[in-house]
Amino acid sequence: MTPLLAGLCGALIVTGLTGAMWALRARPETPVEPRPPSALARRLTGLSRRQRIDLAASILIGGLAAAVTGWLVLVLAIPAAWLGLPYLLSAPPTAQRIRRVEAMEEWTRALAGVLGAGIGMEQALTATLRSVPDPIRPEVTQLVARLRARWDTETALRAFADDLDDVTGDLVAANLILAARRRNRSLASALHGVAESVSEDVAARRRVEAGRAKPRGTARMVSAFSLGVLVVLAFTGDYVAPYGTGLGQVILVVLLVAYAGGLLWMRKMAEGKDLPRFLGPEARAAR
Repeated sequence: MTPLLAGLCGALIVTGLTGAMWALRARPETPVEPRPPSALARRLTGLSRRQRIDLAASILIGGLAAAVTGWLVLVLAIPAAWLGLPYLLSAPPTAQRIRRVEAMEEWTRALAGVLGAGIGMEQALTATLRSVPDPIRPEVTQLVARLRARWDTETALRAFADDLDDVTGDLVAANLILAARRRNRSLASALHGVAESVSEDVAARRRVEAGRAKPRGTARMVSAFSLGVLVVLAFTGDYVAPYGTGLGQVILVVLLVAYAGGLLWMRKMAEGKDLPRFLGPEARAAR
């Protein structure tokens, strides 16, 4: 045995003994905190009965397709496409946010009209409850309930802004808070100005959403065409035969993941970012 090899063996023995002594030494017991469920586990447990049936059916179809073609990747690809493509190619929930902002505009105009009759702000807020638009009815109902429960008006309006959770709601609530502090009689005209500003905001959001709808339609058409071509080629020629090999399956997975990543990126860009609020908890904490 050479001196170098003998020294290396000795160093390994010393390292092993040191590690064993470190592992056997007494340690204080620490409580093991339960690990939070992963995002995938939360998504699976949150599926509805219809979605679970669709998932089971897609897994069954993927297994049958893999058994017929010999492509094991289909066991995962078909369920992923079945559940993922509707999400990737569908419109983001921008339309719902636009309807909420439009409802804020309509409610603000109604509130300004009631205030123009010369009644107090708390009574005006209660009077608008009968005609409040559906998208913001729960928030306005909660606001009126707080006022009837003898909440301070400013506190109730700040909670109302938090319930709306939108920068437009902050704008409306801020004007109402200033009026509650000063008991300003020009609140009706101020709210009319706010309603005009919100109306312009709604029109701008609709124009942006119309522009974003065009690439989504193109992505749907390209995805449907590509899927149809691949299905036809799979049964009519040898074009996809190389993907049946082990290396071909790996390359196919990489290509599918890249395509899904492109669709996800496009959807995230189409969603946009909401403007930061100036009455929310984060704005108060930053002061």
